Amino acid sequence: MARCETPETGRDPDRAVRRVVVLGASGFIGRQVSAAVRAAGGEPLLVARRPFTADPAHCVPLDLIGDGPYALSRLLDTERPDAVVNAAGAVWSRAQETMRQANHTLVETVLAALAAASWRPRLVHLGSVFEYAPPTPGTALDEQAPTRPTTPYGQSKLRGTEAVLAASGEGRADAVVLRLSNVIGAGTSPSSLLGQVAAQLHAADAGQEAVVRVSPLRASRDFVDVRDTADAVLAAAALPVGGQVINIGRGEAVPVRTMVERLITASGKPARIVEGAGSGVRTDTGLDWMQVATGTARRVLGWSARHGLDSSARELWRAVGAQPVPVTDRSPAQHWSPAQH
Repeated sequence: MARCETPETGRDPDRAVRRVVVLGASGFIGRQVSAAVRAAGGEPLLVARRPFTADPAHCVPLDLIGDGPYALSRLLDTERPDAVVNAAGAVWSRAQETMRQANHTLVETVLAALAAASWRPRLVHLGSVFEYAPPTPGTALDEQAPTRPTTPYGQSKLRGTEAVLAASGEGRADAVVLRLSNVIGAGTSPSSLLGQVAAQLHAADAGQEAVVRVSPLRASRDFVDVRDTADAVLAAAALPVGGQVINIGRGEAVPVRTMVERLITASGKPARIVEGAGSGVRTDTGLDWMQVATGTARRVLGWSARHGLDSSARELWRAVGAQPVPVTDRSPAQHWSPAQH
């Protein structure tokens, strides 16, 4: 398997993760992590609430909240994985209870399962940079930045992260938290801004100019490719970095409008952008500007982003373009906020 050479960690350079349990394996990031494990010569065990067809032989349907911690602890004792990746969770749901359950209660269930199991794998928990307080524009978010999230999503993610760090500090889990910036690429959530832009482009009639309707594109975000994110997860699973929070991003603030334009270019379709308020807008994220400091990831993981954002846009479009063209919805289009992942 590919390894990251990071002499500062003092780890055994021959160590590599072979078996990885991926929670939320049917989701955007979970699918890419599973693929990365397989590409590196490992064996992913795919855990999702509902069965899916990506790899039936290695898929375990498991409702982490409904089934309780002991179903997962039994799985860990049976499979004896090197690592568990928690890629499960809810992103920007309108229902705060949904986010609390998915981003906090589920994490507590995973931690209880780890504590009950006789086998102790590394837990890589995927947090979010939206757990931080809004930064001053021009100031990169490092791991010492204050955690005062202003959105229900960020608040629910922070409670999950705090639970993981507490379990690690008390010796109940060998765990590391990766706080992810805005992850993009093939499989990007259709409820995100770029996912919605891609859907509008895909639905546009052939030969006609597409009209891409969005909320005002004022924000700048740190975007990172999902393939790079998966590489960071594998490094965190293998290296002795337990008990830490590590930010994962490209380390640059990119105007959201620029990313929309890159996606339009990747589609090859003529299009114009129409900005304006409308139904369905999530207007207040408290984060109009975001850039992630990546020094810790480089130092302790030997990791930095490798894929350019044009490549990310092409991969996003390739995945959307491979899908059947949906039946045209003639109802008024909703507008979407650039704050979504």
